[in-house]
Amino acid sequence: MTAMRTGKLRYGWRAACLLLPVAAGVLALGIGRLAFSPTQVLQAIGQALTGAADMTALIHRTLWRLRLPRILLAALTGAGLSAAGCAFQSLFANPLATPDTLGVASGASFGAALGLLLGLDILGIQCSALVMGGAAVALTWLAGTGSHRGRSTIVLSGIMMGSVFNALVSLVKFAADEESQLPAITYWLMGGLQNASYRTLLLGAPLIVTGVAVLWLLRWRMNLLPLSDDEARASGVSITRLRAVVVVCATMITAACVAMCGQVGWVGLLVPHMCRMKFGSNHLALLPVSISTGAAFLIAVDTAARSISAQEIPISILTALLGAPFFIALMRRKGGWSL
Repeated sequence: MTAMRTGKLRYGWRAACLLLPVAAGVLALGIGRLAFSPTQVLQAIGQALTGAADMTALIHRTLWRLRLPRILLAALTGAGLSAAGCAFQSLFANPLATPDTLGVASGASFGAALGLLLGLDILGIQCSALVMGGAAVALTWLAGTGSHRGRSTIVLSGIMMGSVFNALVSLVKFAADEESQLPAITYWLMGGLQNASYRTLLLGAPLIVTGVAVLWLLRWRMNLLPLSDDEARASGVSITRLRAVVVVCATMITAACVAMCGQVGWVGLLVPHMCRMKFGSNHLALLPVSISTGAAFLIAVDTAARSISAQEIPISILTALLGAPFFIALMRRKGGWSL
């Protein structure tokens, strides 16, 4: 209850926030079709840190070239989407707000599908997705802002803009070659981390880290986002500037996540709600816990996606199968929605 009242996490919770993603990542390194015990993983980590040459080529390739980039991408994506969802839920005072509220995921999906249609490489696809994601949000903001227009108008504009870009995705799929391009586009849109590599992380990771870091620094001001303009001005904070910064950061994070691993649903909606149940709505506690939980959650889901069957399962399928029943149970337990 202390965190709910003051937003201050006890030292035990702070340590848990730091250790949870790390522990999930270490466990995930050893899980897969080629399994390693925790002892082997820790030995491999120690050898990598000390520069020892005792590691076999198979262990080195499996752990550091195949699994570690995926784990890093899962942690970044889970943390980023959770932070973006937490920010949008406060910005629009709507517990159903998600990272795609302003249409960024739909726009980024169109950009990636267009890149696949044009035969671009993975970095070209990422750049196309980032540009189109930003364009979708810019169009949403232009359509939804103005005199006498509230936050609900922006949300409605985001829904409409998302529909427009989803239609454009369908148009790209219609024009794609049925033998090669269409399956690639369809599978990519389902979401997955199978293309993770250190090279692909170079483009998207700085955007996610920067966006999350800015939201972290502004987390005490984010408590003002659900207030009216007059109430927020009374606190001495420029609410217009704060909202703009939050929108830019959340958009940058979401577009980078979609550009690297496709659409990953439910994380930005489910994780902030789970954390809010325990820690309340004070962002001094809510945002750090959401970031940590989101990172660990997506690491666990991606590990299951690549391990439970011979063929990798698209990650969005698992997040929906896990998220929807849990969210329904959460809604029934809470008796409704609240921020």
